[in-house]
Amino acid sequence: MSILFDKGSYRDPAGQVFYHNGKVYRGLNSEGCKRFEYIEKNKILQDSIKNKYLIDTKVISNPDINIKNNNFKKVLEHEKIDFISYPYEWCFDQLKDAALHHLNFQLYLLDRNCVLIDASAFNIQFKHSKPIFIDVLSLAEYENGAYWLAHRQFCENFLNPLLLSSKKGINFNNWFRGNLEGIGTSDTNSILNFIDKLNPSIFMHVFLMDRIQKKMVKNPDDIFKKVEKKKTISKNTYKSILNQLKSLISKLKKKNFNSQWQNYSKENTYKLDEEKLKIKLISDFSSKYNFEYLADLGCNNGLYSFTCLENGCKNVVGFDFDLNALNEAYLKSKEKKFNFQTIYMDAVNPSPNQGWSQQERKGLIERLKFDGMIALAFNHHLTIAKNIPLEDSIRWLVNFAPRGIIEFVPKNDETIKKMLQVREDIFINYNEETFKNILTKYSKILSKKVVSSSGRTLYEFNSL
Repeated sequence: MSILFDKGSYRDPAGQVFYHNGKVYRGLNSEGCKRFEYIEKNKILQDSIKNKYLIDTKVISNPDINIKNNNFKKVLEHEKIDFISYPYEWCFDQLKDAALHHLNFQLYLLDRNCVLIDASAFNIQFKHSKPIFIDVLSLAEYENGAYWLAHRQFCENFLNPLLLSSKKGINFNNWFRGNLEGIGTSDTNSILNFIDKLNPSIFMHVFLMDRIQKKMVKNPDDIFKKVEKKKTISKNTYKSILNQLKSLISKLKKKNFNSQWQNYSKENTYKLDEEKLKIKLISDFSSKYNFEYLADLGCNNGLYSFTCLENGCKNVVGFDFDLNALNEAYLKSKEKKFNFQTIYMDAVNPSPNQGWSQQERKGLIERLKFDGMIALAFNHHLTIAKNIPLEDSIRWLVNFAPRGIIEFVPKNDETIKKMLQVREDIFINYNEETFKNILTKYSKILSKKVVSSSGRTLYEFNSL
């Protein structure tokens, strides 16, 4: 039987992730077995899983796959994460929670004479609103006096993006997507001001880190000689560094600024009875199909996502471009413990295939596997705001899932009127008749319900 190797699993030669019959495996070589046997023998593996730091992992004694040709000494099976996401698709508090999860896991491991040998944010995934560590081979035995070799990587992957967002209101997502190694300390140091650097933790982990890195580039031999002369650090000092970062990150908050759609659920063009009708229709749709995984395109603060979860949907992934609204949805989901995951998405520029050989990180479209979708007050943003041809936008939406609801917003609606105040109306073919004809071309329309006095209409469809 064939197996499929993960293209992003090349960085650690001690083991390789692969897929077979819908399950996730990791093959280990001799070095991988050495690391794994240490954490297994000392019950670190079992305890880390039990305490929800590490993904559920077990040894496969009699795998139904041929491992001889791959030189694996041992094969592990991991719990499968249903929807893989990347740090540049996370909102502020998602990345913050991932950073704290990493630090808490490090502290937990040090008490058991174990460490994480790297600090990549890609080693953390989300099970709904809860972070979980997925790279079992990043765990290794702690050596007395060892430095935290992944300090720089942690700052680039976690601390620097969070600082730029918290201190300067700079969204890290597109920057992080443009550099998969994270946001450089030199860039961060250049942007933070003198007052920011008066914070002792920022001074140490940004300013001094930048100085050291620049000296290493200028005089690498001198730096290495100084490092060799230095005494090793104690485990307590190691913990102190981690706790200092934990304290700093715990206090960071997303810098407040008004975004275009963050208050849409409260300040929209709907009347109260119209909104109630729309919620009822979405409730009926959800309870009728009981979707396993539903996509909410333009989820805003999660109102309709949560409605779906309360009425039969098992899991919902909410996509939005507005990071303020998305962050609010994430925090609400954490509070209510919903099976809900937020993803930052620019629909006209979604995450592409990228990284090594353009296959290391899969594009968003390749990761989509939904049996239901809703796109409420979304399509007109593609066509009117972004000039995407109406047919292209409808075809793209229909491909998200075999069943769904798309809301049509007519030109006489106040939202579109405001949009057209700042640009020329070149959208001659944007009307409900054209919309309906195109939707019929790519799907079967099951029902249509008018939900506002302006003529907003919900179209339920089933793919052909």
